[in-house]
Amino acid sequence: MTHFADTPSELLPHSPLDPIATIERALSIVQLGGPVIMILGAMSLVGFAVVLLKVYQFVVLRVEARRFIGDCLADWRAGRIDQCAAALAQERNPIARVLEVAISGRTRAGANLELVRERAHAVASGQLEELRSYLRVLEVIASLSPLLGLFGTVLGMIDAFQKLQEAGTQVNPAILSGGIWEALLTTAAGLAVAIPAAIAVTWIQRIIERLGHDMETSVTEVFTSELDGAVEDSAVEGLVRDATT
Repeated sequence: MTHFADTPSELLPHSPLDPIATIERALSIVQLGGPVIMILGAMSLVGFAVVLLKVYQFVVLRVEARRFIGDCLADWRAGRIDQCAAALAQERNPIARVLEVAISGRTRAGANLELVRERAHAVASGQLEELRSYLRVLEVIASLSPLLGLFGTVLGMIDAFQKLQEAGTQVNPAILSGGIWEALLTTAAGLAVAIPAAIAVTWIQRIIERLGHDMETSVTEVFTSELDGAVEDSAVEGLVRDATT
């Protein structure tokens, strides 16, 4: 059976529909956790703001859009370069910026294809680096929050044992147990901040990795378009040769 005799009234269970009780409980936790809880709270707000910023950036740039790539490459192979360029100009996806550089370089007379490829790779690197902005902040929050929580727990345990020592021969187990659970609050808070931050970092990195892979594939398609025609021509020649022998 659970006893709440030694638990502050602010931390006792309240109805989730009671906002005032929820606020009082949060303030009580901050008071018990001290400066470490305040730092973790500030880090959680920063992390939440970064996640919202990245979601907004991904939505605006339409990072999940891929259909335009196949349409543009089909126009490129068919010689409809102006139509392809117009479609890319209207697309906000970073892959479109890389394709613009690659296709414009390929269609320029006398252009050095190696330099064009290098330029396309440079633009791709710049686009991906822009998408990685503020990601380091989330990584720091995910790695530092548990350490801060553990640091707060160590400080709380030190305080609890100091109170136990001051009690002398009149030792009350409630002093030690109360100090321990108060100290563990910071560990729980640190994990509560770190776990969502780590999930967000993994999700963002996966989106950027997929985008980079599709960028590289699209640029390769532009620079190796002649190979498709050469393969088809050689296949036709082989069929003709087999038919005549």
